[in-house]
Amino acid sequence: MRVIFLGTPEFAVPTLKALINEPDFDVVAVVCQPDRPKGRGNKVVPPPVKEVAEQHGIRVLQPEKLSKAKDMVEEMRQLQPDVIVMVAFGQILKEPVLTMAPMGVINLHGSVLPRYRGAAPINWSIINGETKCGVTTMKTDAGVDTGPMLLKHEVDIDENMTAPELSEKLSHIGAPLIVETLRRLKSGTLQPETQNDAESNYAPMLKKEMGEIDWRRKAKEIHNLVRGLQPWPGTWANFRGTQLKISKTGLTDSSTAVAPGTIVISGKDIIVACGPDGVERLKLITVRPQGKPDMEARNWANGARLTQGERFDNPISESGCTTPMQTSIK
Repeated sequence: MRVIFLGTPEFAVPTLKALINEPDFDVVAVVCQPDRPKGRGNKVVPPPVKEVAEQHGIRVLQPEKLSKAKDMVEEMRQLQPDVIVMVAFGQILKEPVLTMAPMGVINLHGSVLPRYRGAAPINWSIINGETKCGVTTMKTDAGVDTGPMLLKHEVDIDENMTAPELSEKLSHIGAPLIVETLRRLKSGTLQPETQNDAESNYAPMLKKEMGEIDWRRKAKEIHNLVRGLQPWPGTWANFRGTQLKISKTGLTDSSTAVAPGTIVISGKDIIVACGPDGVERLKLITVRPQGKPDMEARNWANGARLTQGERFDNPISESGCTTPMQTSIK
């Protein structure tokens, strides 16, 4: 089976490797996003899937926008794929690509559809405090994750699992699911299932301003936000007029009411009062002061000569992620 693979980030790598390693699949091209600057030095680096493709001598195409790259679309057509597999490609496909292969475009999506359609399903699952997530293979149509569903695999989300950890777990579950999906489609033993739009909701792209912490929110909501907004944009609060990244937190017991954002030093633990009444508590485990690497919260407290009862500054903006997502598309 001749396969063109569309994907870009690390999440797509296990599926690409699985297709390359299966003798009955022939990956004839990989289409991914262009090389981008990355890190503090802004060094231009290739996407993870490009590195894998080049290691195996596979043709790589990198359109800025595939919908406007008619020459690349035509090159894909000349390769005569039986199927196109898409995993976290990051671009919306148009009719010439959707209809190019006889088996169509098969997508691996990071949620149990029809829940969490959109660009950031894994992040939003954690932000919203979901206890389960999964992956779905589907036939791609002109909508946003609205095509017929094929196979699903569901997993539990631990209360301390971060978005990168869940993403890695799902990426390795999704790889064999794609292989099984393609084989069953070819053999005619897999029946597509239409999605119920009434059960869907939308997982939009993340925005930088979502990461600002409002300590008036419930402790569990803040904890979920910290986990869900990794690695980007991350979460932060302002302390003594400068930004402090909050990299890792933990839930702890509630206590007496103090003003939200008040810091409570309890032995080696650095704890913050949360909730509208300041009754709930959130433990700071790892933080990152401006211009410094991640460090244990207690080491930051010692270096800052933190005193009992100091408070984080009031949020600069009220425009962040303040409520859970709606349960349906409006």
